[in-house]
Amino acid sequence: LPRHFGIHPDQEDQYCHKILIELFESIHHDMLELSRYDVNCVQMGATLTLAWFRRHKIYFGHIGDSRLYRLPAEGKLQQATEDHTHVGWLRRTGKINEREAREHPQRSVLGQCLGSGHRYLKPQIGVLEAHAGDGFLLCTDGVNEGLFDRAIEEMLRSPSSEWA
Repeated sequence: LPRHFGIHPDQEDQYCHKILIELFESIHHDMLELSRYDVNCVQMGATLTLAWFRRHKIYFGHIGDSRLYRLPAEGKLQQATEDHTHVGWLRRTGKINEREAREHPQRSVLGQCLGSGHRYLKPQIGVLEAHAGDGFLLCTDGVNEGLFDRAIEEMLRSPSSEWA
């Protein structure tokens, strides 16, 4: 990331978007290069979801099936990122529900990830407003495979030292 963050607020959205795209492209390129020189890394891929907190906004970048959730102080849990899987698309378009998605035999087949020989890279880049009392959760697919969204929301609303 650049050393100088003193940009004008009017240019912040465009600037942060560009930085995140460049970051994803750089990681993707490095992973592809690594696979060319190390036989153990051929077809190696990774998912990435990151959040950059700046001036009451969350800039995020995402690729794969890890996730960013937003829990507004008032309101329901929202999945901010889209799973880059066919099953994720089926769920977003209403063709299957959450239970069907978690039982689908192809639920972990990625359409996009970093590395893994993928030539085409289109990470999801976005921005969310952050208000006092909002909660955010970044998690791997292991969390959302093990817990329904309802359970994730309940845990975030009533934090306990047992799971923190």
